[in-house]
Amino acid sequence: MRKNCRFLTLIFLGTLLSGVSTAKNIVQPAQGKPNFIVVLADDQGYADLSCFGSENIRTPNIDKMAEEGRKFTSFCVASSVCSPSRAALMTGCYPKRIGMHKHVLFPTSNYGMHPAETTIADLLKGGGYATACIGKWHLGHHAPFLPTRQGFDTYFGIPYSNDMNHPDNSNRPWGKWDECWADPESTLQKWNTPLMQDEEIVELPVDQRTITRRYTDKAIEFMRTNKDQPFFIYLPHSMPHVPLYVPEDIYDPDVKKAYKIVIEHIDAETGRLMNAVKELGLDDRTYVIFTSDNGPWSIMKHHGGKAGVLRGSKGNHTEGGMRVPCVMWAPGRIPAGTATDALTTTMDLLPTFAKLAGVELKTRGPIDGMDISSVVHGTNESPRTEMLFYSAQGDLKGLRQGDWKILLLNKNDEPHLFNLAEDIGEKNNLAASMPEKYKALHQRMSELDDEITKNARPHGVL
Repeated sequence: MRKNCRFLTLIFLGTLLSGVSTAKNIVQPAQGKPNFIVVLADDQGYADLSCFGSENIRTPNIDKMAEEGRKFTSFCVASSVCSPSRAALMTGCYPKRIGMHKHVLFPTSNYGMHPAETTIADLLKGGGYATACIGKWHLGHHAPFLPTRQGFDTYFGIPYSNDMNHPDNSNRPWGKWDECWADPESTLQKWNTPLMQDEEIVELPVDQRTITRRYTDKAIEFMRTNKDQPFFIYLPHSMPHVPLYVPEDIYDPDVKKAYKIVIEHIDAETGRLMNAVKELGLDDRTYVIFTSDNGPWSIMKHHGGKAGVLRGSKGNHTEGGMRVPCVMWAPGRIPAGTATDALTTTMDLLPTFAKLAGVELKTRGPIDGMDISSVVHGTNESPRTEMLFYSAQGDLKGLRQGDWKILLLNKNDEPHLFNLAEDIGEKNNLAASMPEKYKALHQRMSELDDEITKNARPHGVL
C-alpha cells in the first residue's frame, strides 16, 4: 500500500508539474507530500475579515495570507449550522447523505457521525500522515464518535459548542452574553463546558478565556513534533460562537467590542501559527486554509458578526448563512494576491487533499465533493457548477447552478429565483417573470436530492 501511495504521488506530481506551467498566474508546485492545516472559525460571517470588507475589524495576519495566497469569494458550506456543516467538511458529503442533516448535536444526543464514514483524516493517515484535531468537534461526544475514532491520532478540544454544559446541558446562563463578557470569571463559575484530551475530560469547566491560545499552542507543538513527516491539522476554533472570552492581556470590558476583540484574537493566533510554519521551514510544502463553519449569528448583535452584502445569517439557507470567507495559502503552489469567484465548497476539500497528497480516493460510499485543485492553483476553472441548499433542519430548499439560484423561502416555501451575478444580495425575485427557468432548476434540484435520499447512509447510534 505504501509502495502504491508513493507511486501515485510520483505520477500526480509529474502530471501537475507538466500541466501547470503554461497557464496564466500558475506557479510551479514544490515536490513532496504537502502538509494541510484547516483553521475553521465558528459562526464567523462573510464580512468579518478586513480582507473581505470589514470596516471595523482588523485582521492583518489573515489579510497577509490573502496577499500571499488566494481568496475564495464563492466558497460555501453544506449547512448553516455547526454539526451538519462539519460533517460535510470531514467527509466530502452533503449531510443528508450520511444522516447528519437534522440540526446540531447536544450533550444529551446519543448519536454521531458514523465511524465507518471516511474522513479527510482517514484518507491522509492511510497515506502516511500524522493527524490531529484541535478544537471544537461537534460530531458526537461519546467515545465511538470522537476524532480518535475518525482517523485522528490525537484530539484536544471542546467536544461540542462552547455554550453547552456537561453532562445534560442544564443550568446554562444562555443569552446573558453581556454579563458573561463583563465577568470573565463566569467561564469557571457559570459554565460547565468540558475540555477533552483524546477520549478523556481533562478540564471541567474549561477556562474559555485561554482556549483559543491553547488550541494554537497545541497545533504548533504538533507541527514541531511531526515536522519531518507529512501532517494534517484540523483546527476548528470554538469561537466566535457565544459565549465570548479572551485572555486577560487583551480583554476590554466594553461589551460592544466583544466580537471585534475575539475575531482579532483569532487573527493574532492565526498569525502565530503561520509564523511557526515559516520558522520550521515548512512554508514551501504546507497548505493553510482559513474559513468558517457557517454564516454569522447576527441576532446576537454585538456578540455576533456580519454577512455584509449577503442576505441572511446563521440558520438561513440564503447566501449569508451558507457563503463564508475563505483564504488559501501555499507559497510556491498557490499564486499570490489572487482571488476567484468560482463556486467551491468545504465538501471539495477531501477529494482535493487526496489528489494533492497522492492518496487513493477510497471512501465508504459516494461523496459529493469535487477535486478543485485546479482552482486552488490558479486556473479559475471549477468542476463544480451546482450546489444544493438545505435548511438547518436538513430540508431541501434550493439549488445554485452557475450564477442562477432557486430558493424556497418563508413559511410557505414561496418560490424564488435569483441571478447572483447581478443580485448577490438576493433581493430581486425573478421566479414569476422567468417560470421556465425556475421550473428547470426545480426539476434538477429534485433529481439531485432524490439520488442522495436513495443512497443515504445512517449516522452512528450508541
